[in-house]
Amino acid sequence: MPTSTSFIHEIYHGDSLSYTKEEIRFIESKYEKVTFCKGDIVLHANEKVDHQYFVSTGCLRTYLISKSGKEHTVQFAIKGWWISDYIGFFSETNATLFIECIEDATLYKVSRDDVEDIFNKVPKTERFIRKKLQRSFVSFQKRILANLSQTAKERYINFTNDYPNIEQFVKNYHIASYLGITTESLSRIRKEIAQERS
Repeated sequence: MPTSTSFIHEIYHGDSLSYTKEEIRFIESKYEKVTFCKGDIVLHANEKVDHQYFVSTGCLRTYLISKSGKEHTVQFAIKGWWISDYIGFFSETNATLFIECIEDATLYKVSRDDVEDIFNKVPKTERFIRKKLQRSFVSFQKRILANLSQTAKERYINFTNDYPNIEQFVKNYHIASYLGITTESLSRIRKEIAQERS
């Protein structure tokens, strides 16, 4: 009889498929629950990328440090999101990004090999993850197009739609670096929006 657990529901949220007890035990055996504190670095640049992480609680970001020492935030991850250095994860190369915990976080990590084992033993999970990845690719491409064609104000509005309530956890310079603007420009944009809504 198919069943489910909070663990499987959390990882495969939105999946209309059901899983047998045996499938659940197998999938759960491949994930490791890990916790990090605010400020912890989950992954350093130049480290081997063996895992991807599902965010159960907390908030994280990936960022790149340029040769000049400037940080560039690439992605935020909140509850229900996945995070890794995906170039390193999929190409089996060292990381170019750092992953930092912005808030205390509980994550489920899974290795590249274990993902393949899950796909082979429980093929329906591959279809589900593929759809998730497709949505992620679309999101990244939209962000690239937005950086090329939208104003900073439009990018900020899109950011607040994509990451509702995240601003209470994230420092201003993190948001500014994600949007490719200065913190001063971010403050000005916020004032403009507040005036428009008043």
